[in-house]
Amino acid sequence: MSPTSSKPPVAPVPSRTPVGALAAKAAAMLAVMTLLTGVAYPLVVTAIANAAAAHAVNGSLLVEDGRVVGSELIGQPFTDPKYFWGRPSATTPMPYNAGASAGSNLGPTNDALTNAAKERIDALRAVDPDNTAPVPVDLVTASGSGLDPHITPAAASYQVRRVAKARGLPEQRVRELVGAATEARTFGVLGEPRVNVLRLNLALDRARPSG
Repeated sequence: MSPTSSKPPVAPVPSRTPVGALAAKAAAMLAVMTLLTGVAYPLVVTAIANAAAAHAVNGSLLVEDGRVVGSELIGQPFTDPKYFWGRPSATTPMPYNAGASAGSNLGPTNDALTNAAKERIDALRAVDPDNTAPVPVDLVTASGSGLDPHITPAAASYQVRRVAKARGLPEQRVRELVGAATEARTFGVLGEPRVNVLRLNLALDRARPSG
C-alpha cells in the first residue's frame, strides 16, 4: 500500500489595507497627539505652574502703585546718586537688554576692560568724593549675562553713605533697608548672599527722609 501524499496547507494571502485608509489613520493619530502634547499638556502644565508659583511663572514682575516697574530677575541702569547702582551691563544696544544677554568677553589683560573699570571707578568717586574705601569689584565689572539684578553686600555697603546723604535718611535706616533686600544663599549652601538692587531702590522710594 503506497503512502498517501499530502501537501502542506497554503497560508491565505493577507488582504492589503488601502493606502487611503492608512493615510487617514496616520492623520487621525497626528491630530490626536498634537492635541494631547501640543495643546492639552502645555495647558495643564501652565495651569499647575500658575497655581504653584504664579509670581515666577509670570516673569517675577515687581508692581508699584499699580504699574509694573521691572522684574526682580533683570537689572536696571541706575545713575542717580540717591539710588544704589547695580553691576555694569555689556549688552547692546542698551544696558540690561534681555533680548541680547551677553557678557563683554574681555579678558583680564584687555585694555578695554581696564579702561571701562577706571571709568566706572571715576563715576563712583565723583558722586561720593569723601568715600576712600576700595571699590568692590562687582561695581566695575559686568556679569556674564549682562542682566544681573544683584550686587554683593559689600557693594551695597560701599554706597550706603552716599544714598543716605542724598535722601536725607539716617545711615542706619539705609543699612536696615539693605539688610531687608539681602537674599541668603540658596538652600543655605548655594551661591553667596546678594542684594537685589531694584527691590532695595523701591524700598528707598517708600522710606521717608529725616526731619
